[in-house]
Amino acid sequence: MTRSLGIVVPAFRPDVERLGRYVRAIDDRLAPETLRIELDDPDQAVVDALADLPATVNAVARRRGKGAAITAGFDALSTDVLAFADADGATPAESLSAVVTPVLDDEADLSVGSRRHPESDVGGHQGVVRRFLGDGFAWLARRMLDAQLYDYQCGAKALSAEFWEPVRGEIYEPGFAWDIELVALVAAHGGRVREVPISWEDQPGSTVDPVADTLRMFRGLAVARHRARAVQGSTIHRALREAVEEDVASVSDRVASDSAASNSVSSDSVSSDTEPGSGGSD
Repeated sequence: MTRSLGIVVPAFRPDVERLGRYVRAIDDRLAPETLRIELDDPDQAVVDALADLPATVNAVARRRGKGAAITAGFDALSTDVLAFADADGATPAESLSAVVTPVLDDEADLSVGSRRHPESDVGGHQGVVRRFLGDGFAWLARRMLDAQLYDYQCGAKALSAEFWEPVRGEIYEPGFAWDIELVALVAAHGGRVREVPISWEDQPGSTVDPVADTLRMFRGLAVARHRARAVQGSTIHRALREAVEEDVASVSDRVASDSAASNSVSSDSVSSDTEPGSGGSD
């Protein structure tokens, strides 16, 4: 039986022309059942410029964070396979297709694109600081998590809906560390994790702060390990989770709360959904 595919593209102040080319390339190459852009803090001109793309545009008038944007997109999908790709188009549509294929074919529960895999083809390179910090992060993650990967942070991943359901309420990181929690929790639940080498081209205009965001990632790694151990039944980590996180809402719960609040806003707000070809909100 053919499995259906939904793709989310999280975007914050994107290069509109580049994003438009990328979304069309994804649509042409993968023909997903649903293609959704989760757009944070845009002005109306950006919303209008994206309105004719073959995608649903969910524009929200604040910066939620990459992880929260993907979570909102995944929760809105009703497909068998959920995937996301960063809006800069650094992972070409052909490589994104390679990432989603193992999940579509039911050979993996989570498929992770990898820039650092020995078989990957990397064009252009991150700055020395970002590359050094990224390599150090991957080295440490391999020693702290069950999933043994070359690259935990690449902005191209695919997940079965069956595994999204149990992990969605256990992810608390709304920003860039969302990826590491996803990988850690799927592995903790016994999911099959597949790493896929990709072609990748570093893009200018990244919104990543190479130092501040990497430090947040290291903190996120420690938290991800803790939550994975709690899922696996560690008495200490479960007790710590109950003591410290009892009143903390997951990203999915926060997204649902924000969505309910936004429903009370008038339909001409920038936070309303824009369907493909609708021309945007009035």
